[in-house]
Amino acid sequence: MRFYSGWKPALCWLFLLGMSGLLQWSEAAHLSIRSDEQTLDVPPIELDAQERQWIRDNPRVTVASVQYPLYLFQDEHGQWSGLNNDVLKRISAMTGLQFVHQESFSTNHMLERLESGVADISTTLAMNEERRQFLDFSHAFGGAGWVFVGHAGGAAVQSLEEIQKRVLVLPARHALEEFIRRDYPSIEIRSVKTYAEARALVESGEAFATIENEIGAQLFPSGLLKVGGLVEGKWEADHLAVRKGMPELLSILNKALGAFSAAELRAMRLKWLEGISPAPVPSFGARVLKWGCWGMGLLGIIGLLSLLWNRRLAAEIRQRREVEKKLGDQLAFQHALIDAMPDPVFVRDLQGRLVMCNRSYEEALGVRLEQVQGRMLYELDVLPQATALMLHDEFMVQLRTRRTRFSKRQLMFKNGPRHIYQWTVPFYGADGHSRGLLGGWTDITQRQSESGCRCLQ
Repeated sequence: MRFYSGWKPALCWLFLLGMSGLLQWSEAAHLSIRSDEQTLDVPPIELDAQERQWIRDNPRVTVASVQYPLYLFQDEHGQWSGLNNDVLKRISAMTGLQFVHQESFSTNHMLERLESGVADISTTLAMNEERRQFLDFSHAFGGAGWVFVGHAGGAAVQSLEEIQKRVLVLPARHALEEFIRRDYPSIEIRSVKTYAEARALVESGEAFATIENEIGAQLFPSGLLKVGGLVEGKWEADHLAVRKGMPELLSILNKALGAFSAAELRAMRLKWLEGISPAPVPSFGARVLKWGCWGMGLLGIIGLLSLLWNRRLAAEIRQRREVEKKLGDQLAFQHALIDAMPDPVFVRDLQGRLVMCNRSYEEALGVRLEQVQGRMLYELDVLPQATALMLHDEFMVQLRTRRTRFSKRQLMFKNGPRHIYQWTVPFYGADGHSRGLLGGWTDITQRQSESGCRCLQ
């Protein structure tokens, strides 16, 4: 009790200081929101009579929108946000047009909606010859380069020449697909629906590389992927794509974009792509006051959290012990289950190294798990070398193709040829990535001998 009585006044002060810091943060956030609202209070642009009549007849414009982080995406509240959405909001304030987002789920899906007339414009489409046949493009308001994304295990891809006679995976109707097929016919292009699927194929090794916008490529860090160089001579300019037959809308959008100042566009891009624009340098006194409030607030929060630390720590320790006990029970059950199988069973990793086997496997090959764990089949003297090499090659092919195998065959063992029924199945982790190979066999020769069968094979 004395301990808590002595700390009570200090904790009260820390709490008050922490509240002071939070109030300052709240006021700053409120000012930021008001500042954003004021930026939308812009004068309307000058439009001719035909353009004004078009807006009266078509007040709502449907936008085919696909999730493209930082440029256009739905936040946790389901509201569309991002750089391109800010551009549309400002155009709306200038013209009175209302932009209604209609979500698409791939580039191909978005293009189909524009071709069919279900949607009017898109904000995330790059320009190419195919798309110019049914789309008009507004003035550019920014842009970024295209970059190669390859597997982290290899060297960074720097040019299309490095992908000759390899697999390049791209979302269907990618902006660069037509150019690559024409100028680099030896590159094998595999089409998928989304960039996420393309990245997954590169991660698994089924494709050599993919191509993404350099901003988007940096948003998905992965230990299995590596961002390479820029696609030489190809720049993805930011346009508003408008379906053909709407010249008035295209003219209105171009006039609105032309009314943007360079400073406004720069501020929008810095907000989303490089962080918030730097504010004027505050005075020394203001900096001391700001950091003092934040420091006191932080000390207050730390002081309050420290009172709950022991209880929290004890709960976590109990929970961890329970999880470890359950995991130990599961592993013991799995080992018991595998050991109880009468036929040999084994598990190998992606390189063909033995991870686990049961007792029947040990007895069939005359080894102990401790002796062979982590080693490839041809590294052991348990089978004739030719047989071991053949089986190892089959395992690696299965891991690459992800195909299962069930077959009756004759294999040469140390004690002579034997007829077996062999099965091998690739298995996957919870994330869907390949983790290795599960297999085993039934000794048909031994079963026939035990049952007294004298049938000719």
